[in-house]
Amino acid sequence: MRWFLRGLLLVVVLLIGSVLHYNLPQTDVVRIVGAGTKRIDFGENSFFWSAPESGMASDGMTRDVFFIETIQPNGKPMVYRNEDTAWGWPPYFKFNSFDLQALSSSLNSTAENPKWVAVKHYGWRNEFFSIFPNAVSIRPVAGPDVSIFPWAAVSILIALALFVVLIWRMLAQFRERVIDPMSDRVTDRMDAMDARAAAARTRAGSRWQRFKARFK
Repeated sequence: MRWFLRGLLLVVVLLIGSVLHYNLPQTDVVRIVGAGTKRIDFGENSFFWSAPESGMASDGMTRDVFFIETIQPNGKPMVYRNEDTAWGWPPYFKFNSFDLQALSSSLNSTAENPKWVAVKHYGWRNEFFSIFPNAVSIRPVAGPDVSIFPWAAVSILIALALFVVLIWRMLAQFRERVIDPMSDRVTDRMDAMDARAAAARTRAGSRWQRFKARFK
């Protein structure tokens, strides 16, 4: 049972960690080499795609999606999708996918004359499931070695930690003020019932002994 609970706790921790890692903002330093649109037929991986861009109609199964093609400082490619999150999840409230696509096109560069940019995004890149991270913002940076501290992600994690501590303290106070007194009252009543039962058994035993003594 102990190993089962430990395994269950590990699964819960991994699940929460995966959700946070997917939804929290991350920043990559890359150079843009292309920006275009591709017709996507959604299937089992539709969960990892956002809603249609604001103001665009879609049948829900097929639509055009903006893509931003980049090269990382190590020479490996990274492709981002550029979709509005609108009022949905995760709550980035992004409505400017068209503007972001125009900006990415203006920042195209070559290996001989690179323009490095910081792409803030969320999500994962998985070639097997055709999953792409969603670009949220783009800004030029000085070079590929620029250091960017993840203030947004750290702030969100701190806020979540404070929220968890607050809930934990509220539950602890609720237990101290409500659950523990109720448990103590129930325990006292059970002890009193046990005491009365023991006294009744003692009286019954005494009467039985007196009854047997009469026939000796």
